Amino acid sequence: MRASLLQIAVDKGESVESRRRRVTALVREQTDADLVVLPELWTTGAFAYEQFATEAEPLEGPTYEAMAKAASDAGVWLHAGSIPERDPDGPLYNTALVFSPSGELAAAYRKIHRFGFDKGEAVLMGAGQELVTVRLPGTTLGVATCYDLRFPELFRGLVDAGAETLVVSAGWPERRRAHWTLLAQARAVENQAFVLACGTAGTHAGVPQAGHSIVVDPWGEVLAEAGAGEEVLTVDLDPARVAATREQFPALKDRLLGLDAPRHR
Repeated sequence: MRASLLQIAVDKGESVESRRRRVTALVREQTDADLVVLPELWTTGAFAYEQFATEAEPLEGPTYEAMAKAASDAGVWLHAGSIPERDPDGPLYNTALVFSPSGELAAAYRKIHRFGFDKGEAVLMGAGQELVTVRLPGTTLGVATCYDLRFPELFRGLVDAGAETLVVSAGWPERRRAHWTLLAQARAVENQAFVLACGTAGTHAGVPQAGHSIVVDPWGEVLAEAGAGEEVLTVDLDPARVAATREQFPALKDRLLGLDAPRHR
């Protein structure tokens, strides 16, 4: 399986519509890939909180339409990153979209862990409630977004649901880049799965982005890593390595579930 991670630069000087056209054209060029992955909130910027409400769109809005057509034109599975979704019956959501090579929506994932503590995304957007997996030929994707990467229980849930390739779209800040790499490798090692973590370049609302999108194998080895700028990171993966790793080092079988809470003495 060939995967291409599109590390998109998001800067204030480019309009949302201009960036949407540019990224759509870039996706169409990835005809040699099986899976294409975009970053989190690449239309607005993950830290451009003041734009969330004004740029929010319905699920089947302009980004949906553009990405569905691009996936079909390129003939690829497309994780289209995430958009600020406006639910007519609820709050805004940070929603990731996955399209099949025919342009059909295969899955939509509303981000469960919202970043910001008592401000920003944590206040402006609702929390998703459901884990999402997508079956591809040869592997099953588990879908996560940015801050989710800090919560291993979410990834355990994805693995329990059959995930073998964990895809993380993000707008990760440069000042915490060391955490980005460390956590991506940790999620790969503890779940014995591939991790495809796609971030952004540029500056979101004054926050420099980490870039350094990364692909990690089920043993925790880094197969490919981008630099700091806009870049297409392409890597060939062997999905069979997941089953082989889990068989050779069957740590997942030793999980102890349902442990009692510790007693205080």
